[in-house]
Amino acid sequence: MSIWFLLNGLLLIWAIWNVASGVAVHTSYIHILLGFTGFMFFIFNWTRNAVFSTIRNIENRQTKIRLATMSKRVRPYHRWVGTGAFLIILLHAWAVGALYGFNLGNMKILTGFLASINLFVLVLSGWYRLLVDPRIKIRKLHIRLGVSMFILTAVHFIY
Repeated sequence: MSIWFLLNGLLLIWAIWNVASGVAVHTSYIHILLGFTGFMFFIFNWTRNAVFSTIRNIENRQTKIRLATMSKRVRPYHRWVGTGAFLIILLHAWAVGALYGFNLGNMKILTGFLASINLFVLVLSGWYRLLVDPRIKIRKLHIRLGVSMFILTAVHFIY
């Protein structure tokens, strides 16, 4: 099993914890639920990275075939799930802006803003790769953007 499965699981548990504590404290929590929904879309897509990492590192051929078949079934939805994540995160940002204003001095808003820009470029690189240029350079960029999105999301949870 890939280290990414463990990291994704830990980040998911942390997100659930943040949502539970946030809903308990805030009187208006639609922004929290929108953020969590967008996160779930992102983590669903990012788990494909864990699957591919496991395929590369595992020796059991049957497991490789099973994981590759599963990933192949999910592949047609990958870009749409990513685009959906971005749209839901935009709604999350709009709700946060309506409640708290847009203050980049606030670390929670700053890290969310940086993560949303990263997610936008991540989604663009995925669509660009499909429609224009499927070279390895773009795939590596897409994976690096995914890693940075994972890190920015974790930093966003800290604040």
